[in-house]
Amino acid sequence: MNPNAAIHVAKKQLGLDDETYRAVLHRVTGVSSSKDMTPAQHSAVLAEFRRLGFEPTPPASRTVTSPYRPQEKTAEERSERRQRGAVHLDGPFVPKIRALWIAGWNLGVVKDRHDTALIAFVRRQTGIDHVSWVRDPKDGNKVIEAIKAWLAREAGVQWPGRGALPHSTKKAVVAAQLQIIFGLPTELDGTIYDLDTYSADLGAQIRAMKS
Repeated sequence: MNPNAAIHVAKKQLGLDDETYRAVLHRVTGVSSSKDMTPAQHSAVLAEFRRLGFEPTPPASRTVTSPYRPQEKTAEERSERRQRGAVHLDGPFVPKIRALWIAGWNLGVVKDRHDTALIAFVRRQTGIDHVSWVRDPKDGNKVIEAIKAWLAREAGVQWPGRGALPHSTKKAVVAAQLQIIFGLPTELDGTIYDLDTYSADLGAQIRAMKS
């Protein structure tokens, strides 16, 4: 499978709508279409999709190993992953719910960033035992809005209006982080492309402040 096709398979597997998909491409590479990317940019986007949960599988008829297939984990590594609370999650709402959960961690509101804690939160909000089973839009939106309301209340996040691009949502989180750290509203530098890395760095500072 060529890299451009693999990117579109990842989009479908992760359940990304077109706006979210293009926002990820732009965040990682600065462009919003896979056909405009260099081979290095294709690789960077596929690496990001794998981080978000994409699991490429080569066709059964082929015997060669796909260059995008994650290396098999040893039993020790799988055990360590379970102990850290990391579990495999899928479903149409998982990417957005997980992104909000990590935003809460980086805002110092969520105390346990692990997937097991997220699953417990979803269970309390919906009565559904596993976030991967959240398939009904009503349940998905209930979880999403519950996390957003929590982060707005506890961390002062001013969410953009309905239908805003993920990039705008991430900027709202970073703005709240800067407010927590510096105590004053701070204008974001428009040249910041990798908001995820920036937010993670700010999150480490916030957690250090609160420890």
